[in-house]
Amino acid sequence: MQQKIVIKVRSHCKKCRSKALAMAAMESGVISVALEGEKKDQVVVIGDGVDAAGLTSSMRKKLGYASLELVQEIILEDPVKEA
Repeated sequence: MQQKIVIKVRSHCKKCRSKALAMAAMESGVISVALEGEKKDQVVVIGDGVDAAGLTSSMRKKLGYASLELVQEIILEDPVKEA
């Protein structure tokens, strides 16, 4: 089961944003990491079996502010099987 996790972080500079991306990429089960939002203040993590609360907590310890915004299951569409 893949899931999409959105974590809002405070990004003062490029170094803070890259630190947030690096922390998210190091978690086990992560498939992709990206920055979204108008101010590039949302880290979007797509993965399989990622601990959203643990990731948010570790970002809060390193970056000072992190808020878990969304955890959503990604439903993969299977091709229609023809009989």
